[in-house]
Amino acid sequence: MTQEEQKKVTEPKTNASDSTPPSTEEKSDDSKAIVLVVAAKEPAEEKKEGSVHRDAVLVRLEQDKRISLIKAWEEAEKSKVENKAQKKLSYVGAWENSKKASVEAELKKIEEQLLKKKAEYAEKMKNKIARIHKEAEEKRAMAEAKRGEDVLKAEEMAAKYRATGTAPTKLFGLF
Repeated sequence: MTQEEQKKVTEPKTNASDSTPPSTEEKSDDSKAIVLVVAAKEPAEEKKEGSVHRDAVLVRLEQDKRISLIKAWEEAEKSKVENKAQKKLSYVGAWENSKKASVEAELKKIEEQLLKKKAEYAEKMKNKIARIHKEAEEKRAMAEAKRGEDVLKAEEMAAKYRATGTAPTKLFGLF
Protein backbone atom coordinates (compact mmCIF):
# COMPACT_ATOMS: atom_id res chain seq x y z
CA MET A 1 0.00 0.00 0.00
CA THR A 2 1.18 3.51 -0.70
CA GLN A 3 1.27 6.28 1.86
CA GLU A 4 -1.71 8.00 0.29
CA GLU A 5 -3.81 4.85 0.59
CA GLN A 6 -2.78 4.47 4.24
CA LYS A 7 -3.85 8.04 4.90
CA LYS A 8 -7.21 7.44 3.22
CA VAL A 9 -7.73 4.23 5.16
CA THR A 10 -6.97 5.93 8.48
CA GLU A 11 -9.31 8.86 7.77
CA PRO A 12 -12.50 7.02 8.78
CA LYS A 13 -10.75 6.09 12.04
CA THR A 14 -10.30 9.77 12.91
CA ASN A 15 -13.96 10.42 12.12
CA ALA A 16 -15.02 7.49 14.31
CA SER A 17 -12.96 8.76 17.25
CA ASP A 18 -14.50 12.28 17.09
CA SER A 19 -16.89 13.16 19.86
CA THR A 20 -19.82 13.47 17.36
CA PRO A 21 -20.51 10.37 15.29
CA PRO A 22 -20.82 10.95 11.56
CA SER A 23 -24.17 10.39 9.92
CA THR A 24 -24.83 7.21 7.97
CA GLU A 25 -24.57 9.09 4.71
CA GLU A 26 -21.08 10.25 5.58
CA LYS A 27 -20.03 6.70 6.42
CA SER A 28 -21.24 5.38 3.15
CA ASP A 29 -19.56 8.26 1.30
CA ASP A 30 -16.26 7.62 3.10
CA SER A 31 -16.33 3.93 2.33
CA LYS A 32 -17.10 4.64 -1.32
CA ALA A 33 -14.22 7.08 -1.43
CA ILE A 34 -11.87 4.51 0.07
CA VAL A 35 -12.90 1.85 -2.40
CA LEU A 36 -12.60 4.28 -5.28
CA VAL A 37 -9.16 5.48 -4.22
CA VAL A 38 -7.84 1.97 -3.73
CA ALA A 39 -9.34 0.76 -6.98
CA ALA A 40 -8.22 3.78 -9.00
CA LYS A 41 -4.65 3.99 -7.77
CA GLU A 42 -3.46 0.41 -7.85
CA PRO A 43 -5.78 -2.03 -9.51
CA ALA A 44 -2.91 -4.36 -10.38
CA GLU A 45 -1.89 -4.83 -6.74
CA GLU A 46 -5.44 -5.60 -5.68
CA LYS A 47 -5.84 -8.15 -8.39
CA LYS A 48 -2.63 -9.82 -7.35
CA GLU A 49 -3.55 -10.23 -3.70
CA GLY A 50 -7.32 -10.30 -4.12
CA SER A 51 -9.47 -10.85 -1.08
CA VAL A 52 -6.43 -11.42 1.17
CA HIS A 53 -5.51 -7.74 0.90
CA ARG A 54 -9.08 -6.66 1.52
CA ASP A 55 -9.31 -8.99 4.54
CA ALA A 56 -6.08 -7.50 5.94
CA VAL A 57 -7.45 -4.00 5.52
CA LEU A 58 -10.71 -5.01 7.20
CA VAL A 59 -8.80 -6.64 10.07
CA ARG A 60 -6.72 -3.48 10.46
CA LEU A 61 -9.90 -1.37 10.46
CA GLU A 62 -11.43 -3.64 13.12
CA GLN A 63 -8.28 -3.31 15.21
CA ASP A 64 -8.30 0.46 14.78
CA LYS A 65 -11.97 0.55 15.76
CA ARG A 66 -11.28 -1.58 18.84
CA ILE A 67 -8.31 0.62 19.80
CA SER A 68 -10.37 3.79 19.42
CA LEU A 69 -13.15 2.27 21.54
CA ILE A 70 -10.59 1.34 24.20
CA LYS A 71 -9.17 4.87 24.10
CA ALA A 72 -12.65 6.35 24.47
CA TRP A 73 -13.39 4.02 27.40
CA GLU A 74 -10.04 4.92 28.98
CA GLU A 75 -10.78 8.64 28.66
CA ALA A 76 -14.26 8.13 30.15
CA GLU A 77 -12.81 6.19 33.09
CA LYS A 78 -10.13 8.82 33.65
CA SER A 79 -12.81 11.50 33.57
CA LYS A 80 -14.87 9.58 36.15
CA VAL A 81 -11.83 9.21 38.40
CA GLU A 82 -11.00 12.92 38.08
CA ASN A 83 -14.59 13.91 38.86
CA LYS A 84 -14.69 11.58 41.86
CA ALA A 85 -11.38 12.93 43.16
CA GLN A 86 -12.52 16.52 42.61
CA LYS A 87 -15.74 15.81 44.50
CA LYS A 88 -13.79 14.26 47.38
CA LEU A 89 -11.37 17.21 47.47
CA SER A 90 -14.31 19.60 47.49
CA TYR A 91 -15.86 17.66 50.37
CA VAL A 92 -12.59 17.72 52.31
CA GLY A 93 -12.22 21.47 51.70
CA ALA A 94 -15.75 22.13 52.95
CA TRP A 95 -15.14 19.94 56.00
CA GLU A 96 -11.88 21.78 56.72
CA ASN A 97 -13.57 25.18 56.42
CA SER A 98 -16.39 24.07 58.70
CA LYS A 99 -14.00 22.80 61.36
CA LYS A 100 -11.84 25.93 61.10
CA ALA A 101 -14.92 28.12 61.55
CA SER A 102 -16.03 26.21 64.64
CA VAL A 103 -12.54 26.36 66.18
CA GLU A 104 -12.27 30.07 65.43
CA ALA A 105 -15.70 30.64 67.02
CA GLU A 106 -14.55 28.73 70.10
CA LEU A 107 -11.33 30.76 70.19
CA LYS A 108 -13.34 33.98 69.98
CA LYS A 109 -15.59 32.79 72.80
CA ILE A 110 -12.57 31.98 74.97
CA GLU A 111 -11.00 35.35 74.17
CA GLU A 112 -14.24 37.08 75.21
CA GLN A 113 -14.27 35.09 78.44
CA LEU A 114 -10.65 36.05 79.07
CA LEU A 115 -11.41 39.71 78.40
CA LYS A 116 -14.36 39.49 80.81
CA LYS A 117 -12.16 37.88 83.48
CA LYS A 118 -9.45 40.46 82.83
CA ALA A 119 -12.00 43.24 83.34
CA GLU A 120 -13.24 41.58 86.55
CA TYR A 121 -9.68 41.22 87.86
CA ALA A 122 -8.90 44.80 86.88
CA GLU A 123 -12.00 45.92 88.79
CA LYS A 124 -10.92 43.88 91.83
CA MET A 125 -7.43 45.39 91.68
CA LYS A 126 -8.87 48.90 91.40
CA ASN A 127 -11.02 48.16 94.44
CA LYS A 128 -7.95 46.92 96.33
CA ILE A 129 -6.04 50.05 95.36
CA ALA A 130 -8.96 52.20 96.53
CA ARG A 131 -9.15 50.26 99.80
CA ILE A 132 -5.36 50.62 100.31
CA HIS A 133 -5.63 54.35 99.57
CA LYS A 134 -8.50 54.68 102.07
CA GLU A 135 -6.54 52.81 104.74
CA ALA A 136 -3.48 54.98 104.03
CA GLU A 137 -5.64 58.11 104.40
CA GLU A 138 -7.00 56.79 107.68
CA LYS A 139 -3.49 56.01 108.95
CA ARG A 140 -2.32 59.47 107.87
CA ALA A 141 -5.28 61.00 109.64
CA MET A 142 -4.52 58.95 112.76
CA ALA A 143 -0.84 59.93 112.59
CA GLU A 144 -1.84 63.60 112.22
CA ALA A 145 -4.26 63.28 115.12
CA LYS A 146 -1.64 61.59 117.30
CA ARG A 147 0.88 64.26 116.37
CA GLY A 148 -1.69 66.92 117.24
CA GLU A 149 -2.42 65.20 120.57
CA ASP A 150 1.29 64.82 121.34
CA VAL A 151 1.89 68.49 120.52
CA LEU A 152 -1.00 69.48 122.80
CA LYS A 153 0.29 67.18 125.54
CA ALA A 154 3.76 68.69 125.21
CA GLU A 155 2.31 72.22 125.35
CA GLU A 156 0.23 71.30 128.42
CA MET A 157 3.25 69.80 130.16
CA ALA A 158 5.33 72.85 129.29
CA ALA A 159 2.56 75.10 130.68
CA LYS A 160 2.40 72.97 133.85
CA TYR A 161 6.15 73.17 134.30
CA ARG A 162 6.02 76.92 133.79
CA ALA A 163 3.18 77.27 136.24
CA THR A 164 4.87 75.18 138.90
CA GLY A 165 8.32 76.45 138.11
CA THR A 166 9.82 73.00 138.09
CA ALA A 167 12.01 71.60 135.41
CA PRO A 168 11.21 68.35 133.62
CA THR A 169 13.13 65.35 134.87
CA LYS A 170 13.79 64.00 131.44
CA LEU A 171 15.39 66.36 129.03
CA PHE A 172 14.70 65.40 125.50
CA GLY A 173 15.29 61.76 126.24
CA LEU A 174 19.08 62.20 126.30
CA PHE A 175 19.82 60.96 129.75
